[in-house]
Amino acid sequence: MTGLKLDVSNVYSFVSEKNILGFRDGAGASLRKLYDKTGAGSDFLGWLDLPSRISDAEIRDIEETAALLRSHAEVIVVVGIGGSYLGARAIISALGSNFEAFDEKLPRLIFAGQNIGEDYLHELLGILDRKSYAIIVISKSGTTTEPAIAFRLLKNHLEAKIGPEEAGRLIVAITDRQKGALRKLADQSGYKTFVIPDDTGGRYSVLTPVGLLPIACAGCDIRRFISGAKSLQEATGAGIRFEDNPSALYAATRNALYQKGKTTEILANYDSRLNYFSEWWKQLYGESEGKENRGIFPASVNFTADLHSMGQYIQEGERRLFETILSVENPHSTLKIPEDAGNLDGLNFLAGKRISEVNKMAELGTLLAHVDGGVPNIRVGIPEISEYHLGELVYFFEKACGISGYLLGVNPFDQPGVEAYKKNMFALLEKPGYEEETKAIRKYLKK
Repeated sequence: MTGLKLDVSNVYSFVSEKNILGFRDGAGASLRKLYDKTGAGSDFLGWLDLPSRISDAEIRDIEETAALLRSHAEVIVVVGIGGSYLGARAIISALGSNFEAFDEKLPRLIFAGQNIGEDYLHELLGILDRKSYAIIVISKSGTTTEPAIAFRLLKNHLEAKIGPEEAGRLIVAITDRQKGALRKLADQSGYKTFVIPDDTGGRYSVLTPVGLLPIACAGCDIRRFISGAKSLQEATGAGIRFEDNPSALYAATRNALYQKGKTTEILANYDSRLNYFSEWWKQLYGESEGKENRGIFPASVNFTADLHSMGQYIQEGERRLFETILSVENPHSTLKIPEDAGNLDGLNFLAGKRISEVNKMAELGTLLAHVDGGVPNIRVGIPEISEYHLGELVYFFEKACGISGYLLGVNPFDQPGVEAYKKNMFALLEKPGYEEETKAIRKYLKK
């Protein structure tokens, strides 16, 4: 049974319930396109039944590999970018400590290949000089610039530190089943490998080894994570009534708002551990829907901190936005506000209340203020931050994204615009095969 709850009632003063229900047929048709594989991008629907399809043998292989790496390394470096990194980081950050630098639990997971920062990589190598470490490198091709640069540096460093043979036992490659530079290197070097499924795009891959191995390495229960995703797979299936299908209803509501001119969606949370979950969500929706000069722009804020900055714009800026609130019912800890004899801060009226009660009232007060200020609000609630409920959230948003993309009339499973910057970068770096592009761009820059 799912613990995820969707509440769209705070959009009814902007788009009526009848208007949203008018998307019933369109959402149903979009859902059938997913299951019948008749829509655009149907070659990339492997994620759709993944929670119920992953085998116990696959899970056990991931768990055993994670245990091996954990036993041999103080640090595990996960090399990847985009969907090859954000999903894992989102779940690990959500389940980890707010004060990771002071967490004594080892091994610590560090991420690389998500940028081309020279100082970042230099500082990372400096840390790894003093630590035993393993590498998980994630790339379908092995030639994506950012992770390829990072892996080349890290591979050379690890081999120089402990020797090529021992390094080969501490490098795991998650890559294509048969082809690509990383697959070739892994086969030549004898790396342990896992497969990125051909039918699952990067931003939908958190429930494949791409996400599951790093999550398991962080000590999280991937079986519970998969179980939560499976509960939402069942709760959002093709046979579920539109009004009872949270993914279909969310997709319909955001599209109804988009048609009313609400072109920006802000994902807000009231727990800092969900910050990277917002980053994963932004990639999922930005890369899936931002095409053909259409799509809802995904942004995020972290409350209550951002109420003292972005809160002003949300309250009184242009009325082209709506909010989706990630709401967590129960914290893991109990902490009450103490009584103070002097009461100089005037907070004795809160004495004896839990911090979470104050946070909840801030959440409710903000919702009311924003709705009154012209900002529709959607609420996505989970009982607590746990592997199970994060699995629910991941699948809920993935399914809704597929439905929403089809309602928008775009292919939610490709990303043609991502290649534009790469073409220019390769031309500027004079990559072989880009000679004509190099000439053209240098001529353009001289203007």
